[in-house]
Amino acid sequence: MTGELSEAVASAQAGDEEAFRFLYRSLQPGLLRYLTALVGGDAEDVASEAWLQISRDLPSFTGGEFRAWTVTIARNRAMDHLRRQRRRPSLPVPVQALSGLAGDADTAERAGETIGTETALALIAALPPREAEAVLLRAVIGLDAETAGRVLGRRAGAVRTAAHRGLRRLAALLERSDLGQASDRVVGVTPSRPRIRPGRQSPKAEPADG
Repeated sequence: MTGELSEAVASAQAGDEEAFRFLYRSLQPGLLRYLTALVGGDAEDVASEAWLQISRDLPSFTGGEFRAWTVTIARNRAMDHLRRQRRRPSLPVPVQALSGLAGDADTAERAGETIGTETALALIAALPPREAEAVLLRAVIGLDAETAGRVLGRRAGAVRTAAHRGLRRLAALLERSDLGQASDRVVGVTPSRPRIRPGRQSPKAEPADG
């Protein structure tokens, strides 16, 4: 946790409202992206529930990685929400909308660099749940593998592997979309807009390096 964030936590615990607003402005964007991939359009409501609990429990926070503490609360609220709704998280996304994200650089790296976009976040929601959460916690929230593992109750190595596989799946979708559009341009066909449906598997990833 950065020194500035740590100072803001201490001040907020002492009742400084401006410090709490700083914490909210710093962490809300990442939490909202994370929750969007978990619960879709209900992310704002779940985030509000999370922040109510964060503000209530802040005096009991005793140190450590504050971002991990907040994302754990947000994740618990999301899981409660999904249990109430009895549905799995999914967001349909036109694969062609991601074609502009591909480039000459390594596609897995590029996929990681662009996951802040709405379309990419929607695509992450279609990944297997373990991979989706690992990618979100590592690349969106910014947690290291050990801290993300504590949030998820998994080993750091398992989190690294899941994040890597998730990025490879995203890269495969980016490449497939780019190749498909190029083929359509050659034959003069207007590209169709396939959608990823809940429960469908994304393209098989290459084995992770570990």
